[in-house]
Amino acid sequence: MGRLSAVLDNASPGAGCCPASQAVPVAVPGDAVAGAGQAGIFTRDDADGTHTLSLLVDGVTCAACIAHVEKAARSVPGVTTARLNYSTRRLQVGWRDDGAEADAIVEALAARGYRATPYVSEGVSEGDDIALKTLLRALGVAGFAAMNVMLLSVSLWAGSDMAPGTRLLFQWLSALIVLPAIAYAGQPFFRAALSALRGGRLNMDVPISLAVILSAAMSLYQTTAGGEDIYFDASITLLFFLLLGRTLDLRVRARARSAAQNLLALRTRAATVIRPDGSREFIRAERVLPGMTLAVASGERIPADGTLTSDAALLDTSLLTGESLPESAKSGATLYAGSLNLGDPVELLVTAAADATLLSEIVRLMETAEQGRARYVRLADRIAA
Repeated sequence: MGRLSAVLDNASPGAGCCPASQAVPVAVPGDAVAGAGQAGIFTRDDADGTHTLSLLVDGVTCAACIAHVEKAARSVPGVTTARLNYSTRRLQVGWRDDGAEADAIVEALAARGYRATPYVSEGVSEGDDIALKTLLRALGVAGFAAMNVMLLSVSLWAGSDMAPGTRLLFQWLSALIVLPAIAYAGQPFFRAALSALRGGRLNMDVPISLAVILSAAMSLYQTTAGGEDIYFDASITLLFFLLLGRTLDLRVRARARSAAQNLLALRTRAATVIRPDGSREFIRAERVLPGMTLAVASGERIPADGTLTSDAALLDTSLLTGESLPESAKSGATLYAGSLNLGDPVELLVTAAADATLLSEIVRLMETAEQGRARYVRLADRIAA
């Protein structure tokens, strides 16, 4: 099963990672996964001897990366399935006891230039926010440079009788504006291209980087050699539109993120536990265990499945039933995680927590459906390969 280690308290898997079956934290080599010392990789052990591993893969920048990632995972002996979701960058891998180890799968991805970390739903949004800010800064620099260089280029195009000294001055001004802008704004493409080449593969960032760098280098050569044809405006404008497309693509992917992750947002982060001595303590929702007694204030969501011990409760269960009208519950009724308490504060006895709740099961079923491939999708994958 691989090398096992304890997981620190700050490691919190997403609901889709650890189903109700046994969750095993697997140690990961530090070189293969950033921050492996702080969070383990969580797998699911099924009764038939199969294991399911969920990873968040960084470096997925184009559709070609899907085939590269899945091929790298399937290259590990014993792996039976590998499917990457492009929108969430979630890789779900299945293997059997007598086959692959979890560490080997992560190492295979690292060898191809992809960094894998434990899949946590919150990490997807945080990573996209950071990437979006980086792209917006690069887009602003490229747009500013493109506008200024275009003014100089119009003068060069229109000034057929321009003095050679003036033309050379405008060319060098264009170079001084464009070259630093390309060095900064092109980093999202350059880093991805370099990572792909180090991993022995190609992606869309490689030809993009070559086009931008070669056009700028040719223009610089023409400027130093006294030539008339330069392409600084074309290279920075190309980079600007590519960054614009990458930014829009990231925003669209964030909006189209799986419905399962929208359900995960309905989970509570903390719960109020009533101790045997009557004292109350706030704990993380992941630390709630069956048998605990929880207090749920008015306006809070139920943190775990349990049995109502209060006399009555008024709940919004639209998450599960689709019914928008409040639903009344009496003592002894079953309450489900994610339901909203609309009435007075209530207490419940926990019967299922964390990944054993009905909400987590719904999320798992939705993610399984999203990760599945129809017959035509499988045919398209084979043709694309």
